[in-house]
Amino acid sequence: QVRLVESGGGLAQAGDSLRLACVVSGDSLRSYTAGWVRQTSGKEREFVAAHKRFSSSVYYAYSVKGRFTISRDNAKNMVYLQMNSLKPEDTAVYYCASGMGIITSSIRDGAAYNYWGQGTQVTVSS
Repeated sequence: QVRLVESGGGLAQAGDSLRLACVVSGDSLRSYTAGWVRQTSGKEREFVAAHKRFSSSVYYAYSVKGRFTISRDNAKNMVYLQMNSLKPEDTAVYYCASGMGIITSSIRDGAAYNYWGQGTQVTVSS
């Protein structure tokens, strides 16, 4: 069973940086597309970023492009999300997710991901 565990969330002020980490166990991360999705209470999940398997291709939501960077270390089974220039609107629970065989046209669709972490809260104050 694939298990994902996020860490690195917390409190930040606008303009600060945070780095989220996600450790994957139960299978090799190499075989999975990995992504980050966030959710604010009362709102739908919002795609943040993804890193396609067997590729260097990365994808970002327009709202975070240029500020956030997704990376992965397959040898360590780790996925990271570097978040710079944080804004109050980045406040959310951030989930790490992974899936096999996700086609490019679906990579921004949370329903395409099979495995999810429990989430880590990020709160950005103004």
